[in-house]
Amino acid sequence: MSLRVLIVDDLEFMRTVIREILEQAGFEIAGEAANGEEGVAMFNQLKPDLVLMDITMPVMDGIEALKQIKRHHQDATVIMCSALGQQEYIIKAIQCGARDFVVKPFNPERIISAIHKAIYNV
Repeated sequence: MSLRVLIVDDLEFMRTVIREILEQAGFEIAGEAANGEEGVAMFNQLKPDLVLMDITMPVMDGIEALKQIKRHHQDATVIMCSALGQQEYIIKAIQCGARDFVVKPFNPERIISAIHKAIYNV
């Protein structure tokens, strides 16, 4: 059974880039959400193995969504995505329970290694 990943990013083209990277690596896409509020609802409904979530989004940002997910699902595995120059948000996300972060623009190998590290501790 392949790892099921929920992608949460407000930009459709970024979700597409992430989806293609993950599918090529053999992961299953559990779902896609366009903001943190949708991401929390989809997490609760789909119970994915891992979430790749953008930090900066409308409606509800990634840090608030991370907090809500972790409040009810302490074992949830979340990797945050950020743009360069968002160090303070990355630190906050790690403090709130994110397992790792990847920086945009994405390096496919970095995404896969972050997932393996978060899930398999390698």
